[in-house]
Amino acid sequence: MNNSVINIKPLGFPWETQDPFLFCAFHKDDYPKGNGKLGPISSLEGRNLGSDFAGKDGFSMYHGQEVPGFPGHPHRGFETITIAEKGLVDHSDSLGAAGRFGDGDVQWMTAGKGVQHSEMFPLLKEDEANPLVLFQIWLNLPKKNKMVDPHFAMLWKESIPVYTHEDENGNKTTVDVISGKLGDIDSDSPAPDSWAANPYNDVAVWTIQMAPNAEWTIPAASASSNRSLYYYEGSSVEVEGQSAAAGHQIMLNAGEPTTIINGSEPSRILMLQGKPLQEPVAKYGPFVMNTNQEIQEAVQDYQRTQFGGWPWPTHEHTHDKTRGRFALHADGRLEEK
Repeated sequence: MNNSVINIKPLGFPWETQDPFLFCAFHKDDYPKGNGKLGPISSLEGRNLGSDFAGKDGFSMYHGQEVPGFPGHPHRGFETITIAEKGLVDHSDSLGAAGRFGDGDVQWMTAGKGVQHSEMFPLLKEDEANPLVLFQIWLNLPKKNKMVDPHFAMLWKESIPVYTHEDENGNKTTVDVISGKLGDIDSDSPAPDSWAANPYNDVAVWTIQMAPNAEWTIPAASASSNRSLYYYEGSSVEVEGQSAAAGHQIMLNAGEPTTIINGSEPSRILMLQGKPLQEPVAKYGPFVMNTNQEIQEAVQDYQRTQFGGWPWPTHEHTHDKTRGRFALHADGRLEEK
């Protein structure tokens, strides 16, 4: 046993993060059948539409009025990493970029000097439920990159490297390496100005799936990195001899290897890791800069320019229900899956 476990504590909402990460929200919604207009077939009576986070009947509408999700809103000074583990997301932004992704896809967006985007959750299936499992992660940008041009990239499920470990009893652990190095896999950030783009910064974003009773050791990384496990699905795990139930955050010393032994049910864990920026953080809603003066400038810039305006018919824009997974980039490049 080593001293890699720093702390184990219950997960709140949003999840607590460590530098260089700013924010992590986990959404698990049991959306019902769709109504043919990409919204839920069930009644929306009794909900605080526009700000519905209550989870009534197993799901929230968030800021959506007819379709659940997050209508157009601005960002500056950081990056968003959206992991759509289950369900679909319709993306639209002020650069004219758009997309539909989900069921394991990841979107990585650098807000930089400013962008508006929407994330709506279209309920395409009309003959069965539309469950959603989603992570919204904010990764800070260093001071020198806070005003770079915005950037939008897709990591399609089929292209995300997967690491597989089989323990001596044949129980498997698989890891989707969204960013970072694991074994022979070296998955760089798709965003050129990201803190994750430099391997020295030791950024890792992994989703870990463990079969019942599986045992796996997370290798050591830089001792100066922050590392957290977010145990969001399963029964219990043992981490270096300490028991943790699902719904807990496990903060680790990244410089030490950490052995996890899963319990009797399949478990799923998110890992966020990276060297801290160690820069001042000034936050105001969707803006993250280094000083309050820069926050005031961000607000004024947005009020004056709308970060390019909103080129879509509504701020709750969704794509045609017949479309599959796709990404339309601001330069006109189209990806279809």
